[in-house]
Amino acid sequence: MNAEKPRPPYAKYAFSNPYNYALLSGVGAAAAMTGNWWLAIAGAGLEAIWMLFAPDSRLLRKAWFDKRFEEEQAQARKLEMDEKAKSLPKPEWVRWCAIVQKQEQINQLARQNPTFTVELLSGELKKLDDLVGAFLDLSVTCSRYEDYLGSIAVDEIERDLRRYQNLLEHETGEKRTLAQKNVVVLTKRKGKYVEIHANLSSARGQLELIENTFRLLADQIVTMRSPQELSGQRRFARRRGKPSTCCNPPSRGRSPAPAPG
Repeated sequence: MNAEKPRPPYAKYAFSNPYNYALLSGVGAAAAMTGNWWLAIAGAGLEAIWMLFAPDSRLLRKAWFDKRFEEEQAQARKLEMDEKAKSLPKPEWVRWCAIVQKQEQINQLARQNPTFTVELLSGELKKLDDLVGAFLDLSVTCSRYEDYLGSIAVDEIERDLRRYQNLLEHETGEKRTLAQKNVVVLTKRKGKYVEIHANLSSARGQLELIENTFRLLADQIVTMRSPQELSGQRRFARRRGKPSTCCNPPSRGRSPAPAPG
């Protein structure tokens, strides 16, 4: 189930802003300097009326509060993406930077196209953020896959598998039972290695698709006649650019489950 979309804290925005602080401090200072505490009472009354009606004002939400919320959300996403990018190896980080630069180039080219209105343009360009986010998630996933695959000694698994299979043919009793259990576990480990390797290959292909899509958009956007053309290219890559969630390798520092005794 998808998480609920966060709701802007309208009451917080109505109270916590420089204009409201200036009004409160001004009324408070005037009341203190003149000794007329009716000014403080009047100011408190105005503040109460403001806090009662301002958070629910559609005009304020559209012109002020919603824009502030979008800016805060964008900043939070940027910080989160920057933290993820820091965990990437140098080659993956370079590819990530190239995608971000290509997005900036697309934004600039789109603004220079006279057929795009500001409203349609801003809506479609914001959707490119989904692709940029998918690229970063895929890069982190690929890095995790490669680290985990690099920690697995496949030759050792195959050597142990042959050894236990040989024991199965020559041993009896408890030794044969244990050998059979180890064969099952080692066979599963070998299968998971193959599966993770296949997922890595698929994720690499998805990364290349997103890169090529961004290059194509930069090539085509100069002659595009409608933002819907931009949306079509974006949806094509987005459907194929989702990180794979199957067969995720264990986190670092987590050892594989021991063979059943």
